[in-house]
Amino acid sequence: MTVKIMPCLDMQNGRVVKGVQFVNIRDAGDPVDCCLAYCKAGADEIALLDITATVEGRETMLDVVKKVADAATVPFTVGGGINDVTSASAVLEAGADKIATSSAAFRKPEVIRDMVKEFGSQCVTVAIDAAVNNTLPSGYEVYIDGGRTATGADAIEWARKVDGYGVSVILPTSKTTDGVKTGYDLPLIQKIKAATSAEIVASGGAGKLEHFYDAVQAGATILLAASVFHFNIIAIEDLKAYLKGRGVSVK
Repeated sequence: MTVKIMPCLDMQNGRVVKGVQFVNIRDAGDPVDCCLAYCKAGADEIALLDITATVEGRETMLDVVKKVADAATVPFTVGGGINDVTSASAVLEAGADKIATSSAAFRKPEVIRDMVKEFGSQCVTVAIDAAVNNTLPSGYEVYIDGGRTATGADAIEWARKVDGYGVSVILPTSKTTDGVKTGYDLPLIQKIKAATSAEIVASGGAGKLEHFYDAVQAGATILLAASVFHFNIIAIEDLKAYLKGRGVSVK
């Protein structure tokens, strides 16, 4: 399968930001400027995540979605504050190609079924924030509310349930490795890949070229990163050349 590179624009107050382990947020630029730059640089898809929408109890900033949609030349996924078919529909109508849901999906799993039925499985991504918890069967616990709230639920069991609703993509982010640049949480990717039939997005922890290759080996086919792209540590063109050199099929 061909691997896709997906820069992630984490949004807060209309700006792109980046944190470490979901905190210590710093500014990383204007979303439209970032989107244009990534499309030009060879991104295959773009993710736009409104990271405080759920916690602040509001919907996604549709004006930002519209501006980014106008600028994007590749498919783009929007997440944050999408809690039902109505809010998902508004985001898709604003120009997004796909929606991602996390906290709302966990609180009301039937929302996933409703969205898949309404928009098709190709439009729905379920994001799962997880952290190491060795008291659970899989060793991983689901977190919601932008990684702030522990649920006590087993992350792999939840991924299995999500897969049962027919979503095409699952996006697990490890709180343990997010923004640390020491590599993706490979056991988390491997376990979700083994438990589901969905495409897996590697998210949280990329710091060097080898980390992306490791994620592919673990079973990810969509490689999401933020810091290394935002702060010009790795160029998408160089990443694709590196992966191709390791025998990975890239666009």
